[in-house]
Amino acid sequence: MKEKKFNFETLCVQGGYNPKPGEPRILPIIQSTTYQYEDADHVAALFDLKEEGHMYSRISNPTVAAFEEKIALLEGGIGAVAVSSGQSATALAILNICTNGDHILASSTLYGGTFTLISSTLKKFGIEVTFVNPDLSKEEILKYAKENTKLVFGESIGNPGLNILDFDKFSQIAKTIKVPFIVDNTLITPYLLKPIELGANIVVHSATKYLDGHASSVGGVIIDGGNFDWTGGKFDELVLPDPTYNGISYVEKFKNLAYITKLRVQLLRDLGNCLSPFNSFLFNLGVETLHLRMERHSENALKLATFLEKHKNVKWVNYPYLKNSKTYDNAQKYLKKGASGILTFGIKGGINNAKSFIKNLKLTSLVVHVADTRTSVLHPASTTHRQLSEKDQLNAGVTPDLIRVSVGIESIDDIIKDFDNALKNI
Repeated sequence: MKEKKFNFETLCVQGGYNPKPGEPRILPIIQSTTYQYEDADHVAALFDLKEEGHMYSRISNPTVAAFEEKIALLEGGIGAVAVSSGQSATALAILNICTNGDHILASSTLYGGTFTLISSTLKKFGIEVTFVNPDLSKEEILKYAKENTKLVFGESIGNPGLNILDFDKFSQIAKTIKVPFIVDNTLITPYLLKPIELGANIVVHSATKYLDGHASSVGGVIIDGGNFDWTGGKFDELVLPDPTYNGISYVEKFKNLAYITKLRVQLLRDLGNCLSPFNSFLFNLGVETLHLRMERHSENALKLATFLEKHKNVKWVNYPYLKNSKTYDNAQKYLKKGASGILTFGIKGGINNAKSFIKNLKLTSLVVHVADTRTSVLHPASTTHRQLSEKDQLNAGVTPDLIRVSVGIESIDDIIKDFDNALKNI
């Protein structure tokens, strides 16, 4: 089956694994560390990267490979590598091309964990970052670029600020300084938007969120668009010989697959943050309903946002499809099918009333998670973004009174009733 000719919905259900007659219809879990080989020469050819195949499950595995192929198809990429978490996906996507002395240009409105990873942990590797306000003009942002800038990084939708990235502007910035544009597409998913079609070169996901959709597993995935020229002079590790593979040049040997191949056979080999076959099975199963869930998440979120906007105890509401949203124009430009299932709002009376509201909820849960089938709330300033300074929190769109809502796929009438009762009983 030539999967790329099929619609998105069909690829969600059947992409990545095409059983032959007599094989299991559902993706099998190959729970094995190693594989059988024909002879010593066969093994040698695999380890020299002369033949395709599975060397060891830390580097690749048949079940994981099927999930990787499905996500690459959905995002419109040429290849993907699945890893142990979304944080691992972001870290490897960056470390694959950045080293000591390099610089990153990133949007300031990033998820708190990503912000800390880039600003603190990667700093220990000698990698510096400049965070820029994504609302600045192209010319203003370009002033922060340096000779050693190796990539531009942003999220398709800020978490929890919910700003929609201006893809036209950021892709032009990356092209101007001749570096790849990496986008975290976790909370939008390829059903609502495909960053590669809008100028991105690399896409990352926390598969833990909407791809899984049921809060059952932790994992991440990196997708290579295959649309960046690595021979421009800044990316020697992809061009020059790799002594750990007998002097192979990834660009020369693997052409437009150079980036994703290097990430797999070098970083996964050495750092070992691989995804388990069982989690890959669960992710693959979750993605089968991605198109149905994202439609319902988006529909419910807009209805809840509209309700909250009119509630007497609510101070403000932020959702990309609301006309008073600062990012409404970008949402209309880039998000034709919906704006995902995340909204934020503030309650009149400050943090104490916010805490009272959360305690009053019955259907909705307080959890440190987002993007599964069940509706949940969180106070980011005291949880996911608590390691950031007050200034950095505000730059990321996190105010002290902000409550983040992950709207599930339950009956919207029940969700609204739960929120109404909780607000009335503050």
